[in-house]
Amino acid sequence: MSSKGITNFLQEFSLPLIVGVIAGLVVANIDEHMYHQLVEFPVLGANTAILGHAVTAHFLINDIFMVLFFGVAAKEITEACLPGGDLNPPSKAINPLLGTIGGVVGPVGVYLLLAYLFFGSSPDYAAVRNGWGIPTATDIALAWLVARMVFGNGHPAVNFLLLLAVADDAIGLGIIAVFYPDPDHPAQPIYLLVTAAGMVSAYIMRRMHVSSWFPYVAVGGTLSWVGLISSALHPALALVAIVPFMPGPKRDTGLFRESDHVTETEKIEDPTDVSHFGDAHSPLHNFEHDVKLTVDLGLFFFAFANAGVAFSSVNAVTWIVLGSLLVGKTIGIAVFSGLGVMMGFPLPTGMNYKHLITAGIVAGLGLTVALFVAGEAFPGDSPYQGPAKMGAVLSAGAALIAIAVGRMWNLKAPGS
Repeated sequence: MSSKGITNFLQEFSLPLIVGVIAGLVVANIDEHMYHQLVEFPVLGANTAILGHAVTAHFLINDIFMVLFFGVAAKEITEACLPGGDLNPPSKAINPLLGTIGGVVGPVGVYLLLAYLFFGSSPDYAAVRNGWGIPTATDIALAWLVARMVFGNGHPAVNFLLLLAVADDAIGLGIIAVFYPDPDHPAQPIYLLVTAAGMVSAYIMRRMHVSSWFPYVAVGGTLSWVGLISSALHPALALVAIVPFMPGPKRDTGLFRESDHVTETEKIEDPTDVSHFGDAHSPLHNFEHDVKLTVDLGLFFFAFANAGVAFSSVNAVTWIVLGSLLVGKTIGIAVFSGLGVMMGFPLPTGMNYKHLITAGIVAGLGLTVALFVAGEAFPGDSPYQGPAKMGAVLSAGAALIAIAVGRMWNLKAPGS
């Protein structure tokens, strides 16, 4: 197999992320002290800080590298709004977006219920309850992989699920920003004006027909990042505010689809039109194309830095998080999307209730962002951070459940 083939294989099956989770678990359980030394290693020296934040490996991964990860997610949302995308026209998006709401409300409801049942009479109830945001998100990369295994390539349930994953991850990050601010850095909303300046700069570049994505990220993204971290909001959201300004193709090119050609209908007709870029030449497309390999491989470090939990940490909070992801996601998505059908907003053509329920199970894969939120909901000295992260890690079992259910109901499209 060529080096390109190996790289494609690693990306297609999200192996860096999976290996990173395993490596983090192994190292943390062999020598927990060494693991924390690695993760909190002061990369630029013990006295180096950026806007009051020590430049540790953990900071570089969670606060800087993850900017690119969520930038790619923002790209998918932006492209889904183009003609042919899942959010265009708006009526096509109502059912999956209702499912997205259910995919947040369901797990939050189950989490709060289980937290009350387990800790309602305990003085720790308020602390445990604070983790309600952990099960709201879905791991985009793994959900995409498992969905293709369950439904087959090209099945509408795959794009339905991807839209859910992207949307509820955006909600998950919003929850971090609003409900889990850094206690050591009090919120200072005035600095959001710096983020607004980043958005204005991106808008100006769009109007000037800047044809490279790099200035949008370097100027607009940096201003947005500085504004968010100075406001005590999570800077991983920085590019979510900037990516939508990048000029894109005239139509949706598909979630996670690589396109290396421009069709006749996409050739430039009006050089002053900000949407004149072809699939393979728009800043929006090139941004994902150029950074996705870095993001996919870099997820090893994110998983390693966040999944290192000692198995001895397993307690009731672990099962609360796990149950909220597996049960809450499935029920919430099925109920809310089902209500959408009853209100006259049908599921995508080719999907039925069996596909919907199975998609809900796949959405229970909370891993990446659930780990991310767990670190924010429970500070480093909290006795519940480890157990909560174990619940997020164990949610990988949703993949096995979904594959089994898919085979039982014979959901895979013929020829896939």
